[in-house]
Amino acid sequence: MSRGGHVEARRRAWPGERGFALLLILLVLALVAVVSAEFAYSMRLEAAAVRAYKNGLIGSHLAEAALEQAIREIVGDAPLVVEGDDGLLTFYTADRRALPRLKREKSELGGGQYTYRITDEEARLNINASPPDRIDRLLLALQLDKSVRDTIGDSIQDWRDANEEHRLNGVTELIQIKGITPAIYNGNKERPGLADLVTVRGSGPVNMNTAGPYVLEALGLSSAEVTEIVQGRHNAGPFPNVPGKFGGRNLSVATRTFRIEAEGIVDDRVVARLIAIVQRRTEADPPSALVLEWWRLR
Repeated sequence: MSRGGHVEARRRAWPGERGFALLLILLVLALVAVVSAEFAYSMRLEAAAVRAYKNGLIGSHLAEAALEQAIREIVGDAPLVVEGDDGLLTFYTADRRALPRLKREKSELGGGQYTYRITDEEARLNINASPPDRIDRLLLALQLDKSVRDTIGDSIQDWRDANEEHRLNGVTELIQIKGITPAIYNGNKERPGLADLVTVRGSGPVNMNTAGPYVLEALGLSSAEVTEIVQGRHNAGPFPNVPGKFGGRNLSVATRTFRIEAEGIVDDRVVARLIAIVQRRTEADPPSALVLEWWRLR
């Protein structure tokens, strides 16, 4: 074949080579695009993780700030408390003068907000100190069937040995007791759950200025007596002492132990939540509060 023939053969091969090169370039570009997309996705995930971590950290600090703000209210010179129509506690001085509440809802602080709620732990029934009939009356007030009440009552007694050395150390342990379902523990729109009605802290007597109807019924009070207590504190403020007719009924008028539910909010989302049981120490100078237990919920 002549020289010209070889040249012509190479010329005929070039279009195929150019097509292969173009295909190779396209494959490389596709690979680069995939790698770039994967890298961008990884960066977005990493940025989201960093943002979530940062928000969680800020939220935790906000919830802790809410806890401290709640303690400020608790340690004030206000030995009496009453739950208002809005379900929030109002603190009263010994001469029954109501103190203004601090802001408890969505207070601005450090790039977020905090919210807290204070409830009286001694408005709840002390399950470690309550005899079986008192616990049964509480479960009956919650409209639980007798078989369920018997199961729960027996399980609680089994949990506490004869010498009462084995006691519930936290309300969250209730969910471990046979017969107590999440619905019974948490409650619903119609009625509260045991988490809001019982405690393992406090001195034992129930504060008649804050206890709800379910707990008052558990103490053996009649419907008329419950109504008298609830209406009395609503109309005239807290009882300064236990009226004679209610003496010997395991009632008190003051409390030292409170439950604080605090939330840290970032970008209009609750990112941190904690619950603490605190006890007021009035003998301290200045007055302070001792955190008996606390736990984070998220």
